[in-house]
Amino acid sequence: MKDTNATPDDLATAEASAPAALSRRSLLTYAASTPVVTATAGLTVAPSTAQALPLPLTPPDTVDYYDVGDSLVQTGALTMALVKLDIDSNGVYTMALPRLEQGTGIATALAMMIADLANVPLSKVRVTSADAQPELLYNQITGGSCSVRAFEPVLPALVAAARLKAGLPPLAGTPADPVVGKRIGKLDARDIVTGKKKFTMDLDVPGAKPTMCRMPSTIRGSVVSVNNRAAVLAMPGVLAVETIPGGGTVVGIPPGVAVMAETFGQAYDACRALDITWGPGTMAGENDATIRDKLRAAIPPQLPAPLGTIAIDAEFTWKTATACPLEVECAIVDATRPDRAEIWAGLQSPIVTAQAVALDLGLLPTQVSCHVIPSGGAFGRRLFWDPVQVAAQISKKTGFVCKLMYHRSDDIRHTRHRPPQVHKVRAALLPATLLTPGNVLSYQQSIAAVRLDARHGYGEIGTALGGSLPPLVTQTVGNLGYEQFFFKTMVASPYNFGVSAKLLFPVALEMNTVSYRSVHIQPARTVEEIVADEIAARLGKDPVAFRMEFLRLDRVKACLQRVATAAQWGKSMPAGFAQGVAVHQESRSFSACIVELDCRDRNNCKVTKVTMAIDVGRVINPSGVEQQCHGGIAEAIALVLKTGLNIKDGLPQEASYNQYVFTRMRDFPKDVQIIVMPNTSNSPAAGMGEVAMSAPAGAIANAYARATGIKPRNFPLNAQPVFTPTPAGQLPPPAVA
Repeated sequence: MKDTNATPDDLATAEASAPAALSRRSLLTYAASTPVVTATAGLTVAPSTAQALPLPLTPPDTVDYYDVGDSLVQTGALTMALVKLDIDSNGVYTMALPRLEQGTGIATALAMMIADLANVPLSKVRVTSADAQPELLYNQITGGSCSVRAFEPVLPALVAAARLKAGLPPLAGTPADPVVGKRIGKLDARDIVTGKKKFTMDLDVPGAKPTMCRMPSTIRGSVVSVNNRAAVLAMPGVLAVETIPGGGTVVGIPPGVAVMAETFGQAYDACRALDITWGPGTMAGENDATIRDKLRAAIPPQLPAPLGTIAIDAEFTWKTATACPLEVECAIVDATRPDRAEIWAGLQSPIVTAQAVALDLGLLPTQVSCHVIPSGGAFGRRLFWDPVQVAAQISKKTGFVCKLMYHRSDDIRHTRHRPPQVHKVRAALLPATLLTPGNVLSYQQSIAAVRLDARHGYGEIGTALGGSLPPLVTQTVGNLGYEQFFFKTMVASPYNFGVSAKLLFPVALEMNTVSYRSVHIQPARTVEEIVADEIAARLGKDPVAFRMEFLRLDRVKACLQRVATAAQWGKSMPAGFAQGVAVHQESRSFSACIVELDCRDRNNCKVTKVTMAIDVGRVINPSGVEQQCHGGIAEAIALVLKTGLNIKDGLPQEASYNQYVFTRMRDFPKDVQIIVMPNTSNSPAAGMGEVAMSAPAGAIANAYARATGIKPRNFPLNAQPVFTPTPAGQLPPPAVA
């Protein structure tokens, strides 16, 4: 599988990482603890004479014992008794869910659990979105893949309390026809596809006026002047042209100019007609190269590899990325009255949203109500309330209820992004001898990333303000503490790689960042899986066999055994095709994935098959688990192969989905097998929202290396499209069919 256009170094890499594999029989033999079998090009060769005794991970991985999900479960438990679960006269249970349903299926999973606990059919359960309830404190933030984890231990008490309140006797025994464990489609799926389900922009709030914005020519730029305000005000239907004021109590209010009109079409036309002089923003003059240089400079020298060892040194780069949901940033706010305000929006942290907006408007927290609307995707970015801030200010200035919707171009350029990252890795290996197998002595992974904005805290004003101290500092002490805590309680290693360290070095650049789905985990774990393949090659081991030797935990080993057999690891592949393998652990879940990749056109590689095994402990809804795996695979394809923002002169250049190329249906493999592992460990339900991204991402990268002979280092791997950018600070013309 050598590429005739590859460099000598690339060809050497290709030979070192040629598709060595285990036959199905060899894999089963390995699982029975007989000597490791290695293979090349799918042909079994003689077994090795010794098996490595991996050096234990040192220091031990704290994520095995405590992760960010535990912190969210524990802080939320303080007020779980205040969650509203009622029974009406028809015996229907209705739960006001203090989490955002954003398409992940948590409402369906909790409804299934309630149905079993109450011994009623699923048709007798409703799960709605709770308004902001400040009395819940830390118990109304959606994140960390822990919604089901948080509610599983307390739902029995909530159901019992609801029955007591309704005058019903306690229940005993198990349900006659359990729902949990069955394949159930999302309860709102039909309403979504038929248009019955209402999202923020579907709401008919009386008096709400359509509003759109023009945002600056650089990230966090300023408005110097609006040069034709009077002319735009005279355009059909235009009601107001307002500069968005600065300020913001916890986080800054996004800058720009808002146009309110009778219709969104009129607002869009008027926005495009605006002549605005922009001032430079916080990232003026920055581009991908200058940002990467700052990130590289933030990583201190790593410890040298000991004499006599083999050192693997590698650097990896990840571009800025945006969450890319179908629903753009939007919000409806009524701030027309002096003594109260009302919010409608999809929000992952509604309590602090209402509290912060109250402070922004000069109101008491009790004077702001907030209605949580199901969201068409959020993936972390709605942990913040940026469009609510804008809509609140424009409503207050105009005296109208503001129904704000971002244009797609500004949604891509100016909303919150996953920060760009540079990773440096050094692994020290003991070479194999005739008498001893090779081993891994140490593994260092240093990660520099533009600082992650974590000032939402735990979803209420106290922890949010704590993350904002001291004020007027790009990287506050509070925010740094939150970011390091999130990193240390989320980024794990599944391997016994001896003395190991993963360290994060945030860089204080003023970008709009957020915990976009697996913000640190997916890049960090993808890099580790790439290096694991390269370690295996240097030690002369098959990638699956190597992992079976060096994995720490039996549950992830079981996933790998299952997936290697199901995917026929090591089967012959045509030139330009290859298999890749990776494993992952996160949020108490474990997974393994093998992909098949077509790299005949190495600038446009395509995933053709995915086999994935996942252990989530207690399985509430197998269909929901599979759907989350499909979503994780799609996101992995995007981030590894296709997707990244190109920053030039302080602004992402992409302004549409023709330019920011996310995974489409044509990019998704037709052959996908999701194996939901049985709960043999009798574990509680684990996390699912983010955990299905990293194993597919690592497997895709490793398949790329094996198919092309090129070490994957800079993501995305495929060539990105050439396009003419929309001019900075402008909106594109309407699309023509």
